[in-house]
Amino acid sequence: MKKILVVGGAGYIGSHVVKAILEAGFAVKVFDNLSTGQEINLFKEAEFVKGDILDKNAISSAMQGVDGVVHLAAKKAVGESMQNPDLYAENNIEGTINILVAMNKAGVKNIVFSSSSSVYGNPNYLPIDESHPIQPVSFYGYTKAKIDELLEWYDRLKGIKYASLRYFNAVGYDETGTIKGREKDVQNLLPIAIQVLDGERECLQVFGNDYDTEDGTCVRDYVHVSDLASAHVLAMKRMMDGGDSQVFNLGTGKGTSVNEIIESVNRVFNVGLSIKYAGRRDGDPAKLYASSKKAKEMLGWEPKFTDIDDIVKTSR
Repeated sequence: MKKILVVGGAGYIGSHVVKAILEAGFAVKVFDNLSTGQEINLFKEAEFVKGDILDKNAISSAMQGVDGVVHLAAKKAVGESMQNPDLYAENNIEGTINILVAMNKAGVKNIVFSSSSSVYGNPNYLPIDESHPIQPVSFYGYTKAKIDELLEWYDRLKGIKYASLRYFNAVGYDETGTIKGREKDVQNLLPIAIQVLDGERECLQVFGNDYDTEDGTCVRDYVHVSDLASAHVLAMKRMMDGGDSQVFNLGTGKGTSVNEIIESVNRVFNVGLSIKYAGRRDGDPAKLYASSKKAKEMLGWEPKFTDIDDIVKTSR
């Protein structure tokens, strides 16, 4: 049985990825420092090693005996990255270098990387495909773009194959309820809306209602976390079967506005969320949605969750 090291496997997306990999018949080793990941999200079937990607010895030790790596251990708050670029340079870029060095030393040749649509910045055209220019507008997006460059070099120089998965807006939770721990320090629309619903926040702040969209609010591509998880399995299998290095967008290809998300939450849970409209945030484009044609054609990936109400139902 092949074993996959999932770096960041106790986190929100990571725990869903571990579940999908286990269900696909692989053995799993989770490496996580539990800074945002949670012990409650660890599966008893998976080996757990507590450690940090900035600890070279720890990641080198964890790399022993594995056949592939899934790398999800990154800082991801856009605003924080602009305030504290040192933290993001160290954790995201230096941490990834440590993973790649450890892989090379251990002879591990396959990595699936959790990237982001933020590498594209403000869209030149829609839907965004993998040929879109790389022009990040946040330091977080810059770190993801630089990691893609590192992966290209390690493929060229050391033969390490990679699949870089550029997520659009990850939402929802495992519909079976297996994963109990909820995401910490949420900063995205839908989980914040659920916190308002549950009385953890007074109101939902909407940044801008005067965009050039149908209802004036921003439009984004919301892709279910379980669908993202399934793509990691497909990408790893493809590389293990001899596939080359590739970059893949992961989204539904469908744009949903902020107001449409709010209407869905109200409809699904029979509530009326308290809303406060505020001014636009710098760097927020009016519309962002993906073309995932490449992932569908090369990985056979097809999102299961395409209806926004179905996604919202799994978000609480």
